[in-house]
Amino acid sequence: MTHRNNAKGALHGVRILDMATVLAAPVGATMCADHGAEVIKLELPDGSDALRGLQPIKDATPLWWKVANRGKKGITLDVRKPEGRELFLEMLPRFDVLIENFRTGTLDKWGLDIETLRARNPRLIVVRLTGFGQTGPYAHRPGYARIFEAMSGFTNLTGEKGGVPLHSNYPIGDYVAGLFCAFAVAMEVARLRGDPAITGTEVDLSATEALFRLLDPLAVEYEQMGYVRGPEGNCASYTAPSNMYRTRDGRNLSLVASSNPIFARLCEAIGQPHLARDPRFSTNPARVKHLATLDQIIADWFGEHDEQDVVRALEATQVPFSKTNSIVDILQDPHFEARGAVVRLPDPDYGSLPGPCIVPRVVGQALDPPAAGPSTGQHNAEVYASWGVSAERLGQLKALGVV
Repeated sequence: MTHRNNAKGALHGVRILDMATVLAAPVGATMCADHGAEVIKLELPDGSDALRGLQPIKDATPLWWKVANRGKKGITLDVRKPEGRELFLEMLPRFDVLIENFRTGTLDKWGLDIETLRARNPRLIVVRLTGFGQTGPYAHRPGYARIFEAMSGFTNLTGEKGGVPLHSNYPIGDYVAGLFCAFAVAMEVARLRGDPAITGTEVDLSATEALFRLLDPLAVEYEQMGYVRGPEGNCASYTAPSNMYRTRDGRNLSLVASSNPIFARLCEAIGQPHLARDPRFSTNPARVKHLATLDQIIADWFGEHDEQDVVRALEATQVPFSKTNSIVDILQDPHFEARGAVVRLPDPDYGSLPGPCIVPRVVGQALDPPAAGPSTGQHNAEVYASWGVSAERLGQLKALGVV
């Protein structure tokens, strides 16, 4: 198999103006940049985007910003000022997509309502990513990832049974919404590419709905069975066995053996093949019903063996499992290394920074790792000059605090 190192990506030629802040919508734009889109990151001149203040920060450098906004060129522009609004509208026809995540009605307040945007660029795709959508009684509420996660029902599935639901130490809601943002861009770009006469669209993307979309069975199991799914610790209420087990030497391994053939192989691995024929455990519904008994049997076996012996037995019988990797484990894992799952992002401050590889992979194509995210206004001179903005005008705008 050969790789084309000059591959440009499926979104090559798509021009995106990312004027969103913090994480969810910018991550969506970043995923588009990974696959070849030209993304211009627009910030306020003071560099006040909250993501620049989130840890990790080293020597006053926001590392999360650098990796989350990779593959973009950075400019500054204050569209709230008349001169900034004027320049914004001037450059709008150069773009295919505008991504924003301000609270509903904010752009209208700045004189950048959808009619004004379409008047300047009829084919513009406007993706609006907000916490709760452009309509409804919560449309104007502020929101962050943990709010989306809690409201969507996602957080109610985590934690110990009977205990307080738990948030993870990561804004998963932002990244899920970002995935839907990238999907929306690809979807609408494909539609426009098919017919040059079609006008642009306005995408109303609710981060709460993006998370809720992942929870397919919750509504139907409540309506048809009266069941409200909630926290179950590391177990699962829908399949068994599926849990986190601790070895004698203190390693935590996640194991899933929900299908009957895999469960039979697990029974072999733990030296109790007869369990697969036990009526209490012979089917998944039966195993869920008798989970406490089954789980104790498995937990006892894990507790009697060291990690090395457990891994050997599970690998020999092809039972799905994994130790719970930290980032240190991931960076040392031979599979991640063989796949090139961690790439180096060129960066002017550190030479390069590590980041996740481009996902998904396209067989026969090898996309170059994108550069780390830009510093505030890093590409002002380059980008504005390419749009015909003179150095004199740019200097005047800078003096006014517009760029």
